[in-house]
Amino acid sequence: MGVSILSPYKGRVKFLSPSFQDGTIQLFRLQLDDEGVYICEFATFPTGNRESQLNLTVLAKPNNWMEGTTRPLIARVGMTEKILVATCTSSNGKPSSSVTWDTTLKGAAEFQEIHNTNGTITVISRYRLVPSREAHRQQLTCIVNYRGDRFTDSITLNVQYEPEVTIEGFDGNWFLNRKDVKLTCKSDANPPATSYQWKLLNGSLPENVEIQNNTLFFKGPVSHSLAGTYICEATNTIGTRSGLVEVNVTDKPLPQGAPGDLIGIVGGVVAAVLLIGVAVTVLIVYRRQQKSRSETDNDLTDLPPSHKPIPPPKRKLEMKTHLTAEDIQVVHLDNMKHEEEIQKLPLQTLYYDLATTEPSAYTDRLNEDQGLHRRYEPEWTTFGKCHSAVPDARDRLTCCYSRQEQPLEKISPVYNPLSYLPEDLYPYHADVSICCPPPGSRAPHICPKEQA
Repeated sequence: MGVSILSPYKGRVKFLSPSFQDGTIQLFRLQLDDEGVYICEFATFPTGNRESQLNLTVLAKPNNWMEGTTRPLIARVGMTEKILVATCTSSNGKPSSSVTWDTTLKGAAEFQEIHNTNGTITVISRYRLVPSREAHRQQLTCIVNYRGDRFTDSITLNVQYEPEVTIEGFDGNWFLNRKDVKLTCKSDANPPATSYQWKLLNGSLPENVEIQNNTLFFKGPVSHSLAGTYICEATNTIGTRSGLVEVNVTDKPLPQGAPGDLIGIVGGVVAAVLLIGVAVTVLIVYRRQQKSRSETDNDLTDLPPSHKPIPPPKRKLEMKTHLTAEDIQVVHLDNMKHEEEIQKLPLQTLYYDLATTEPSAYTDRLNEDQGLHRRYEPEWTTFGKCHSAVPDARDRLTCCYSRQEQPLEKISPVYNPLSYLPEDLYPYHADVSICCPPPGSRAPHICPKEQA
């Protein structure tokens, strides 16, 4: 079986097992130009040619690197321009890569994509910021992600700045005849300060002063001549900065340590006492409230029935809204007995039921006259029409109560069947008696009193 390979693929293409059953090929040193559609065709006789095809996509892994700027980073007062700090590059990738930055710096990143002629893409990201003292020795990391692969690289910034000067040694307790005192000039600078210079504001340094690099030593005992404002100037290649301290001299030493500790202890004790006092106060108030509630419950239990609070409302099903035969007091009289015999009947003691009842014609009338009549007094009362359920229809039904005042505390707790009716139904008429004609009678009926 003959094998023929075109010149662009010579030396890079190989048939694995050339035969009429297998036409597999293998490509070496893959190039971007190898991307395309590959067709496998079989020539058969007499049925003709048969073919199949596949798509080949070539990926290009990018080259990634990071580099810092060669320009020195110098922080200066009032500087606002952002300068280039670092560059992260992912070149000749297919498809393109994703480039990000990981840092705590307050800078900004810019991105650029370059499409190459061979189909690859180069991604460049540049990081810029304003140089500052805070950015010195901060880390800046570049992260490149490409189809699951991750590349990282970091640099540490080197920012140059002028010295930041502070003076140490004065503790606020320089007193007369104190010995071995000194002032030290400290500077934070990049590069480090190379020289220090001491000055006394509005004067010259005392004679007993010795300067050793960044330290000012005072020989002999302290005197009032040492008082004043001392200035230290530190210089590096970026610039010169200064710091100062005000020195005061006292006649006697100030107390150290003990007063501060004593104040702290006293403050802690006072706070503890206040907390305990608040807790005890709350406990006492709570117990008094509990005791007051208990005494109130006991007082209510010992009250007589007339002074007890209103009982809870009865259930709606138990409230009576109309009269029944059991609620009516029936008195059988002889047809011709005189009315005086009726008045001699013994009276039943009244009971005032203060339970809440359903609204009715009686309660509505009672509410209207509540402001005028505060005392409940029994009166002659009638219950409308005669009830057909009276055992002897020939007898007359008369319900009367004599007017009688009784103190509230003497009322007996006896439940009268008529106790739920209002006693002051007709507050403006007293000693009234109403009778009803016999059932079934149509002739005019004259009550006994009228006949008299």
